[in-house]
Parts: sequence; C-alpha cells; structure tokens
Amino acid sequence: MARYIVCLTFDFDVMSGHIARGHTTPTLISRGEFGVVGAGRILSLLRAKEIPTTWFIPGFTIETYPEICSQVVDGGHEIGHHGWTHRQPASLDRAEEEEELVRGNECIERLSGQTARGYRSPAWDLSAHTLDLLLKHNFYYESSMMGHDYIPYRARQGDMIDLHQPMVFGQSTRLIEMPISWSQDDHPHFEMAGSRPGHRNANSVLENWVDDFIYMTRITDWGVLTYTCHPYVIGRGHRMLMLERLIDKVNALGAEFMTMEKAARLYDERAPFS
Repeated sequence: MARYIVCLTFDFDVMSGHIARGHTTPTLISRGEFGVVGAGRILSLLRAKEIPTTWFIPGFTIETYPEICSQVVDGGHEIGHHGWTHRQPASLDRAEEEEELVRGNECIERLSGQTARGYRSPAWDLSAHTLDLLLKHNFYYESSMMGHDYIPYRARQGDMIDLHQPMVFGQSTRLIEMPISWSQDDHPHFEMAGSRPGHRNANSVLENWVDDFIYMTRITDWGVLTYTCHPYVIGRGHRMLMLERLIDKVNALGAEFMTMEKAARLYDERAPFS
C-alpha cells in the first residue's frame, strides 16, 4: 500500500537567531517576539485539523517562553533539539558544541519529560564533530541535510574531500537523516535577508509546495516530504491561510501527517541498519 507521509516541522527560534548574529536592536528583537503570536495561531490550526507535528526548539526559547512551549507539548507535538542558542555548530569548537547539546536536552527533558530523539542544526550547518556528538548522546535522527527530497537515509561519517581528487564517501551510521530543502522552508521565500528581497506571494509558494507532494506520489510508492516553517514567518495572516490550504490540499491528495520521529521509525523498519 502506498504511503505518502508529510512532516510539518516548526523551528521555534523567536529572537535567538538574531541574537546569535549580534542583532539585538529593538526592532529585530520584536521580529522574533512575533513568533509567540504565530505559535499560538499555528497550535490552534493544528488542533482544529488534528495534525501531529515536530517542533525544533532552542533551549533559549524554552527558558524564555515556557508557557507557549508547554502548549506545544500539551498539543501532542514532538520536541526536537535545535541548540540552546542559535549559533551554528561550525562556529563552535567540540566542547562548546557538546555543551549546547547537553544544555538544550536538559531544557527539553524538563519541558517534555524526555530528551530529544531528533536534532536539527541552527541554520542547517553541521560541524566536523556534530555526527559524533549526536551518536554519543543517543539521538535517533538528524534533519539538517539535503541528500534526497523524499527518502530518508543514513548519515555518513568520515567523508574524504580533496579539491583535486574524487570524493571518497565515509561509512554510514545508525543515525537516520530526515532530509530537508531550502525550497520547502518558509524563511527564504518570505523574509528579507541581505540582498534577498523576501515577501513572495504566498500562493506561488503554496503551488510549489503542493507540486512537490504531487511529484512524490508520481515517482515513489513510499516517501516522506518535510516542510519547515518558523512561527515568526508563517504566522502572518496571509501565510497562515497558505498553511491551512497546504494542509487541506495535500490531505485531499492522500497525505499522512505524522511526527518526524514516527516517520523515521517507519523508515527504520523498511531499511534496518546493518
């Protein structure tokens, strides 16, 4: 039986991403603060549609806004790891990166009663140490890489990369990669950053996102499509209407909505690690 899985995921950064870049002026902080407004709207929509989702939440957000984060848990949604700060792992040494993992997991365990099963890197940028640390701290899956669009796979360690030589691929690990894409992320489409204008028409983004699902149904009889949204981005009125339409359209096309951990476990059953 064909199964077409959709993972709606939310990176609940609030202002942590701005702070990590040293942007602490009042207007930039307020842009992140709107994420709490957006999160409330998203949770109401998900409750009405009875859809389980995964929220990747920095420890900073959990400690700054414990009430709304508790509402995420109470709604039956999975909590994934997204750093304590929103600093990119590649900017940290190994000890600093591990401290982020540990402190973030402590926040998640206090919030939800268990440590995170999944990890998503701030800015989707891994360091040379990230996979080692995720395996050491017993993460089940990772969601920051882009090696496929519809099929999870095993994250590798030890790739050998030399500009003047063919690439030598490292060994697969037990860590399941749940791939993502900038094209299925709301931030590049809607937020101004540097020379990027942002503020695309939401209906054109919706059309692309629905077509990505349709293509999955054409080329495979089993797949997982992940959409990544940020409450301070998707939470604006016209984009909330887009999100609602997305849910309705892919649902009518046969989508099964589930948490990322559940989707990873289904992949694990289909392709056990050896």
